[in-house]
Amino acid sequence: MRRIAIILAILIIVGLGLFWATRPKPLPVIVKEVTPGLVEATLANTRAGTVEACQRTKLSTIIGGRIEYLGVKEGDQVKKGQLLLKLWNDDQQAQAALAQAQIELSRKRVDEACIAAANAEKEAQRQGELRARGFVSTSREEAARTEAEVRRAACNTAKADVAQAEARFKATRVEQGRVALYAPFDGTVAKIVGELGEYSTPSPPGVPTPPAIDLIDDSCLYVKAPMDEVDAPKIQPGQPVRITLDALPGKTLPGKVRRVAPYVSAVEKQARTVDIEVDFDHPEAAGKLLVGYSADVEIILAGRDKVLRVPTSAIQEGGRVLLLNPDSGKLEERRIKSGLSNWEYTEISEGLQAGERIVTSLDREGVKAGIKASADDKSKAK
Repeated sequence: MRRIAIILAILIIVGLGLFWATRPKPLPVIVKEVTPGLVEATLANTRAGTVEACQRTKLSTIIGGRIEYLGVKEGDQVKKGQLLLKLWNDDQQAQAALAQAQIELSRKRVDEACIAAANAEKEAQRQGELRARGFVSTSREEAARTEAEVRRAACNTAKADVAQAEARFKATRVEQGRVALYAPFDGTVAKIVGELGEYSTPSPPGVPTPPAIDLIDDSCLYVKAPMDEVDAPKIQPGQPVRITLDALPGKTLPGKVRRVAPYVSAVEKQARTVDIEVDFDHPEAAGKLLVGYSADVEIILAGRDKVLRVPTSAIQEGGRVLLLNPDSGKLEERRIKSGLSNWEYTEISEGLQAGERIVTSLDREGVKAGIKASADDKSKAK
């Protein structure tokens, strides 16, 4: 009997050991405690935005020609009105010199003709006095007056020649302006297409040609970003924005919407967007930014602080979440009502209480309501 009792005890111990070893183990899940905090309703751009300059111009000469003068290089700071580039125009300069010489010649002819006109008028007046005394005939007086009128007309014609010569000189100056590029504002030379001695060609209609000089004013910058057309009605100028740049990881810059495009861009048939422009609230906080940096914007539509919130990724379709029951150790499904939401957090208006723990690792295999689960080390670390 003793031997049988020992054998039974051994079998019971072995059975218990096998049961313990083969029993279902709780599935480790990552949980997040429901706590109060800030929740904002936001919109984000669909594709990366771009840092743009408030003023940027791509300059090209009106006519083509060989580059004779190139007074700047890429990266140079220039002042408004500064000569940047000029094409060969010796022929135009020769025409201008000829026109200026003609002006001088015409002015001398004016002096000559007008002096002769003044003398003729004096002679006509003298002949009139002599006729009144009976010393000369009426025909002699009329001839003198006719001569004076002819001389005065020649004086006026000479003055008109001066005006014509001056107009011709102005026309040559206009022609010279067609071969020169001047800075329309203070800025930085971003790019130059062409070298000294090379031929510069303007862009004809319908044919895109790189500009001779790309000038930007990087003292004033903004962000241009595409937003989904569905979100466009919610966006208004003046709304606060958070700006992040790949060049400044971990840094968020505040800004405001300054403009919403009045039309939809159809870059792709399946991706219609509306461009917005965003100003930096404190440009100096960003430091030195380069035009062309990629940027993302997050428009803040509304916000509530000290409300119950959960990670948005923890909410399943139909407004359901999984909770870890601390008593049974099982996962339970709970329906909730949500309020404001963004990609990170969602406001909970009904269905959860502060301190309850919800599952955030929904992508793990086997995670579903009713199974045994335990919070893994990642949850405990949090």
